[in-house]
Amino acid sequence: MAVLGGAALAGCRPAPKAAKAAPPKTIAEAVAGPWRSAADKARDPWRHPLESLTFWGLKPGATVVEFWPGAGWYSEILAPFLDATGGELYAAHLQLGEPGDLSAQQVVEAYRAKYAAGRKPYGKVEVTAFGPTSGPVAPAGSADLALFLRNLHNWMAAGIAEKAFRDAFLALKPGGVLGVEEHRAAPGGVPDLLAQDGYVDQAYVTRLGQEAGFALAATSELNANPKDTRDHPFGVWTLPPVRRSSPRGEAFDPSFDHRKYDAIGESDRMTLKFVKPA
Repeated sequence: MAVLGGAALAGCRPAPKAAKAAPPKTIAEAVAGPWRSAADKARDPWRHPLESLTFWGLKPGATVVEFWPGAGWYSEILAPFLDATGGELYAAHLQLGEPGDLSAQQVVEAYRAKYAAGRKPYGKVEVTAFGPTSGPVAPAGSADLALFLRNLHNWMAAGIAEKAFRDAFLALKPGGVLGVEEHRAAPGGVPDLLAQDGYVDQAYVTRLGQEAGFALAATSELNANPKDTRDHPFGVWTLPPVRRSSPRGEAFDPSFDHRKYDAIGESDRMTLKFVKPA
């Protein structure tokens, strides 16, 4: 009976707690972090965060400005890595306008609750703002790296793309890097300065950077997708991850056949590295 009792007691012992993830000291460790959701990790083959951040020169202890981080897809990688290595992340989020702009307020409030509260593994992220009348996104000359991640088309539509480049230039140290990832229009056409379909001319982006004072240091095909034909009924948003099935503002169309667009995958994207001259 004693043996049986001992076995029964052993079976009642609580399972050992899973070990907490160690603070990520490398970009690869941050990308592999267990705090990232399965849905976010499923997009890694399209967004190549390890390779892209390496291309842009992210280093331990860096000061980084991420423009319009949204829900924080990249912040979930950047914040833990920078917190663990003594760096700092500035999130230049949506500039809130009218009090009735509830959707923007909800996005920013959710981000603040997650990243600006000092929660592990993220540390405390400094939330600033970028928009038509916003001030500095970070202290002047403080940042090693600024990032425009699939947002230039939004700023072009709002008429603030040039301001984005100026604000990044001001925040960066001499020698600092501006990394750009953006949906890429077919080369050789007439640039759509409003980017109505979400695609942006790479030569136009290069010119914007140079006009702001940057030098184009390198380009990469890391995030290219040659299967993207760019002729989708609802622009780039027809493709994953948005998968739009009707014009903006209209109800979801349950009869829309996504198979063709899902087979393409995410958009063809330019990946650019600009440098602020020393």
